[in-house]
Amino acid sequence: MAVTPASDAFIAPEINSFGQSFRDYNAESERQKSVEEFYRLNHINQTYDFVKKMREEYSKLNRVEMSIWECCELLNEVVDDSDPDLDEPQIEHLLQTAEAVRKDYPNEDWLHLTALIHDLGKVLLLPKFGGLPQWAVVGDTHPLGCAFDEAIVHHKYFKENPDHNNPSYNSKCGIYSHGCGLENVMMSWGHDDYMYLVAKENGSTLPQAGLFIIRYHSFYPLHKSGAYEHLMNKEDEENLKWLQIFNKYDLYSKSKVRIDVEKVKPYYLSLIDKYFPEKLRW
Repeated sequence: MAVTPASDAFIAPEINSFGQSFRDYNAESERQKSVEEFYRLNHINQTYDFVKKMREEYSKLNRVEMSIWECCELLNEVVDDSDPDLDEPQIEHLLQTAEAVRKDYPNEDWLHLTALIHDLGKVLLLPKFGGLPQWAVVGDTHPLGCAFDEAIVHHKYFKENPDHNNPSYNSKCGIYSHGCGLENVMMSWGHDDYMYLVAKENGSTLPQAGLFIIRYHSFYPLHKSGAYEHLMNKEDEENLKWLQIFNKYDLYSKSKVRIDVEKVKPYYLSLIDKYFPEKLRW
């Protein structure tokens, strides 16, 4: 489905709210040092066995029952240590992203809602959701069960990952086959896979492209560098087009522009009602 944005389209800024280039992992700052330490822990601890265990544990969806909007409000308690561009409460970013998408694609209401909820899985950082460490919740994602591509940020730290020396996992395809489809690939555990699980298991009627965006929006090695394309199937290729549209807004709407939450809330509540049940199991 080919859609062109509105004529007064959102223009991506050149610099983030810290006055530096977006996703610049080398800029000298205290925040950059903490981001690098985050990725060191992420790359050492995210193993195939760890992800398998997390998927099994969280697929029970037995922690909390609440609505999508209640989860949006909970996210105010979260700050993402892996993000070099953002130091504001997450709900600000969710609404900045959703409103920027809505302006350019006014008729794609599923995309507006996807933008609003794409980061809700970050509630995994909160105690009632298990209080997982940052390295198990946020940051860029990548496949497990095959070689770690050099496009992954701070790649050097994989040398300390137990999977790095496993002969079953260190070839280009590893345990997978060419064109097997991303749905069959074990991705590093975090808020993407968790929110996808919540949406799917609670019967969301979002289109496949929306669920794909939620599940892979942090998979920067793929949509920024083209790594792991050999694992994609035809459906992934179609959905990736929408993810690349979305990514511009996810990345570059992290600005100091404030959103009037109460003003836009009724619109997003109507979309939640359209695509989700009133209460979800988390």
